[in-house]
Amino acid sequence: METPAIRIGPRHPVIARTGYRLARRFFEWWLAHAGFHRLGSEFANGAIASIKQRLLRGETVYVAGLGTPGTHNTGIALIEITQAAGPRIIVNNEEERFSGNKHTTDYPQASIDALVEMLRQMGRSIDDIAAFVTTWDYPVFIATMIRTVLEEAPASLKLLSLPIGPAIDLRRMDLARRTSRKLARQLGLSGLVPLITMPHHDNHAWFSFAASPFADDAETVAIAVIDGTGDQGSISHYVAKDGEMRQLYCNDSVFDSLGAFYTLISSTQGGWTWLSSEGRYMGAAAWGDMNRASNPYYARLKQVLQLGPDGEIKLNRAMANWCCDPYDNPYHASLIEILGPPLKPEQMWNPDAVLRVEDIHHRPDTRDRLDKAAATQLVLEDALIHVVDHLLRITGARRLVLTGGVALNALGSMRLLEHFDEAWFLNAQGRKARLHLWVPPVPSDPGVPIGAAWRLAHLAGAPRGAAMTHAFYCGLAPTHTEITSALAADDIASQRIGDISTADGREAIADLMAFMVAQDGVIALYQGAAETGPRALGHRSIFANPCDQETRERLNERVKYREAVRPLAPMATLEAAQEFFELEEGASDADYNAYNYMVLTAHSKPHARERIPAVIHADGTGRLQIVREQDDPLTYAYLKALGRRIGVEVSVNTSFNVAGPIAQTPGQAIDTLRRSKGLDVVLLVADDGAVYGAWHGGIRDSGRFTGWLSEWKAARRPVKP
Repeated sequence: METPAIRIGPRHPVIARTGYRLARRFFEWWLAHAGFHRLGSEFANGAIASIKQRLLRGETVYVAGLGTPGTHNTGIALIEITQAAGPRIIVNNEEERFSGNKHTTDYPQASIDALVEMLRQMGRSIDDIAAFVTTWDYPVFIATMIRTVLEEAPASLKLLSLPIGPAIDLRRMDLARRTSRKLARQLGLSGLVPLITMPHHDNHAWFSFAASPFADDAETVAIAVIDGTGDQGSISHYVAKDGEMRQLYCNDSVFDSLGAFYTLISSTQGGWTWLSSEGRYMGAAAWGDMNRASNPYYARLKQVLQLGPDGEIKLNRAMANWCCDPYDNPYHASLIEILGPPLKPEQMWNPDAVLRVEDIHHRPDTRDRLDKAAATQLVLEDALIHVVDHLLRITGARRLVLTGGVALNALGSMRLLEHFDEAWFLNAQGRKARLHLWVPPVPSDPGVPIGAAWRLAHLAGAPRGAAMTHAFYCGLAPTHTEITSALAADDIASQRIGDISTADGREAIADLMAFMVAQDGVIALYQGAAETGPRALGHRSIFANPCDQETRERLNERVKYREAVRPLAPMATLEAAQEFFELEEGASDADYNAYNYMVLTAHSKPHARERIPAVIHADGTGRLQIVREQDDPLTYAYLKALGRRIGVEVSVNTSFNVAGPIAQTPGQAIDTLRRSKGLDVVLLVADDGAVYGAWHGGIRDSGRFTGWLSEWKAARRPVKP
């Protein structure tokens, strides 16, 4: 086997560094005039001092974190801070949930409008917000992009006119520059709204640590931010102890990036666009050869990432051309020899180009494509282990918080728990221990507005705040009026079916849900405040029978209209999770809290595939969510009722959406029902506890829901003596 050529590092490091220094100096001055103030500036220091004094006086302070336009997943978060309790999330509005444009880079107009309404209902106003903070340190971020453009000049100058990566398009940076003035106009304020720029990886790291179950004590916590890119680099290491955090390392590179590697390969080999490809490709890997010794692509593909000393990851630029042209020509010839030519942007989402596991019996290249997915996953896992190995050695930690976009690779996180076992710790640290891992529910950029505000609260002297146990339900629950208004559509049938404001009422609705699912019904639950982040966790979820082998095909084909490569997730009580899955000891903090958010995969036990086949993936794993009664009483009651109805306290759980963002509003919930022919009913729960059932009306009415409802009521009716 011929070894590919190796070239690491930029062609012009001195020119690139010089460009970075000059650009940073200029953009600090220029953006300050546009309302952006860096940490350490006179304005930022004054704002932090003012918040600190207000907290010491016992006041409640609000800080808004703003995901500004030009980078993906724009939105706004609001944090309430007190000196006694620390920060508390009030809302995290993701613009995609309002606009329907997934991973949008647009100005978060609707998200800000919703925040203003939230404040009004709280008896507050925009004047109560003590500071607005951004999710990027823009002078550093833009200077880093300039450095990146210069690294491989002249070939890389093309990056000035093309997207550099999922988060970066220099042509749209002017949208960010205008944010301060546009925000002022939207809020009816004069001049500029001053914005404090917060370093992107600091935001990821602090919030992920602060929300973790790891206590503020003398034991060290290591934090790894592994991302597509941040302001300055794509991999950062931190250490936290006694409630304080400091950065140890940043790799100062956009393209020596595990996120960029996985995004570019998954997109150009899978046929999906950036930010849509990564999860699908991870799912596809399960059908490929996941054995390093026999996978036909792994040994050569791993040369793309060079694992260097001190946990460094370097891109082999002799193979990968995405440092010059990630959009149109991301491969050099040696990588084409391994993987074949990359799919072009115009081929994305084309049915003839997209990787479909269902084609394996009649399309000869499908097996090879699945093996390529497996090889890509294996290379990513190697690199993750390499990074974490060094971080644990230099910090002496056994606790790890993993965050950044790459932390959504739930399979890779499971591999870390398996690799860093007692034998590793005995050898590396000379003690009996094993890795304890936590990944937040929103490790990727939709969580960074929360992180920016949370970090500023810490800088102002606020305590860390309570560790998170729930699935980040925040915002407002739908009102009775909003739901009834959405149900007024001519093509939708509906009726009030119960009330969950009492324990008996909640148990009745839960039993009805379980009754329908036991009949192989497919139901959606729309209740309370929405989850923030990429996973629906019981408030905006579709439920189905995990015991039916046909459930996966039925959901993917008739409800979600998506590829068979996409797994369905198991939602379970803790007892059921322990019955059907191998829960790792390293995820056991706060009673296996790490499994609460569907960000960590677990191996199933031998009998699970027979009992709950719909939620066991091709590799025998499940991306698990454990539900606690105190966090979600209705969904927990539903799982308990399922145990009585079908013998397992496990449900299929998938996001309440169809080819778009998760439904945020009652109107979006009804529109999702309208577009999904295989969805039997949507249960909508108002803030007063009233529960409505909505189903297809007119000629689309299958009669399934009304039949089940009548049958269920008849069975519960007391028999007269």
